[in-house]
Amino acid sequence: MASGPDNLALARSYLEAIERGAADDELAAFFTADVVQEEFPNRLVPQGARRGLAEILEGAVKGRKVMREQRFELLHVVAEGDRAALEVQWTGTLAEPLGSLPAGGEMRARFAVFLEFSGGLIRRQRNYDCFDPW
Repeated sequence: MASGPDNLALARSYLEAIERGAADDELAAFFTADVVQEEFPNRLVPQGARRGLAEILEGAVKGRKVMREQRFELLHVVAEGDRAALEVQWTGTLAEPLGSLPAGGEMRARFAVFLEFSGGLIRRQRNYDCFDPW
């Protein structure tokens, strides 16, 4: 089993891959085949969402069309055994308008991301996303 520090390194690499716009096999390489990602209700996904690997990869492709750039700043991290909790400051630059924000405008959010690992891969992800007003 991977250790907390190993899993933390994987979590950091995962966020860096998202920043690069990773999709398809590059993104899939971070997850177990039976991964479950839960996004709890927020301004962009009012009903929340539950996704498997196919939906995660689909979302990455859609996200690249909407976001010109994304940046993640890790504010606090706790990793132990097969679990990690991340507090993340996210900034995204829009490729197309969204609500009152124009293309090129920035969105910001504070995320709490809880990851569970199995065999050195992400098996479960839970996101609690708090977006700044726009």
